[in-house]
Amino acid sequence: MPNLVTVYTRHGCHLCEVAVNTLESLQKELDFDIEERFIDGDTKLEEMYGDQVPVIHIDGEHHDFYRVDPERFRTFLDKHRQHQ
Repeated sequence: MPNLVTVYTRHGCHLCEVAVNTLESLQKELDFDIEERFIDGDTKLEEMYGDQVPVIHIDGEHHDFYRVDPERFRTFLDKHRQHQ
């Protein structure tokens, strides 16, 4: 079963769009699913992530925020999979 990469985002967020595009470019190679969760209007998520979006989680585990560095993502995903 592929890992789930969740991107916490806001509508109209340019950095969020770039992060999702970067993840999509890695998706086939690394075999994971992407879920976008918009925090707009969700008080709890807005308090947690506010201006840090995009926030990236892998199977519910915090990975990074603001930008997706492909090499850092590959390394983190590999380590994550080793500990499953």
